[in-house]
Amino acid sequence: MLGRRMPTLERSGATSGRSLRAAGVLALAAAVCISPPFEREIEAAEAATGVYLLGIRGPLAGVTPPPGFYFENDFYHYSGALGGGRAFQSGGVVAANVRQDSNINLVTPLWVTPVEIFGGNLGFSVAIPFGEPTVTAGALLYSPRIDRLVGGRVSDSTFNAGDPFVSAFVGWHSGNFHWSLNLSGNIPAGAYEVGQLSNVALNRPAIDLTGALTYLDPVAGYEVSVIPGVTFNFENPATRYISGNEFHVEWSATKFLTKEFTLGFVGFHYQQFTDDGGPGNRIGPFRGRVTALGGMLGYDFKVGQTPVTTRVKVLRDVEVQNRFAGTTLFVSVAFPLWVAPPKTAPEPRPLVAKN
Repeated sequence: MLGRRMPTLERSGATSGRSLRAAGVLALAAAVCISPPFEREIEAAEAATGVYLLGIRGPLAGVTPPPGFYFENDFYHYSGALGGGRAFQSGGVVAANVRQDSNINLVTPLWVTPVEIFGGNLGFSVAIPFGEPTVTAGALLYSPRIDRLVGGRVSDSTFNAGDPFVSAFVGWHSGNFHWSLNLSGNIPAGAYEVGQLSNVALNRPAIDLTGALTYLDPVAGYEVSVIPGVTFNFENPATRYISGNEFHVEWSATKFLTKEFTLGFVGFHYQQFTDDGGPGNRIGPFRGRVTALGGMLGYDFKVGQTPVTTRVKVLRDVEVQNRFAGTTLFVSVAFPLWVAPPKTAPEPRPLVAKN
């Protein structure tokens, strides 16, 4: 999943901004599938899920903290369904009338280096996901484990690890404007099992290019962020399925109510812009689309001298095509482990008069 920066901007007066930006984020997906050629409605992209975790970024996404080491933890819950005989494919399995309730945790260490590229700070992060998707299908039509069509209700719930999502980013600042570029890669190294419904890993090599722009007014105490990106997917070597390429954009508008509390609106839009393919694709070249809207509540505090940023976001899918329809919850905590002291100008050398 995909790229962010966490921590901490001290504000003056009624405002003070710190926040997260989890770089990189994980490849996540609970999977189940059904897909015979006679189904009228099909779910697009393998597992109907992208490696970029939609909604993970938002407030202060374009703000890169000072050089140092940071830590972020994101708990992600998604509850959604695709009913009405609709089908999708995941892990080589084809299933219909699928419901998933996923509980995923992402651990993201982040390093902002003192190295500057065109005036912006270079940084790196890796998001490591693990959790337990619970997936239920009203009918299982095909499984590679038995190599024949089957019927009947099935359910799977397995705790497992997902694919690491590594990122490199550069962040800039100019007055109230903050922006960054993030290049991420999904590495198929999770506990992926062909024929298993409950997979956190997608086992899908992918490259994601995402930008972020934030306008932060520390005096008035509000911010606006927009985060567009594009994901390029490659063939899943275990299933020979190639998911289509994807566009995603997230946004936020928030207000600092006090020095501690933040309230805002968040949302995202996802659009698949090329067809699915590959020799392992059993459902056809369908494309997915989803728009979600929601709200965010933030609380900032200190543990000793360490600032801690917490955020709770809830988003509801309001317009869906060839995807799950449901509700997303994020609970995020971020704090610095070590921050480099600010640079000080060298003292002027005393002038020595020559005799």
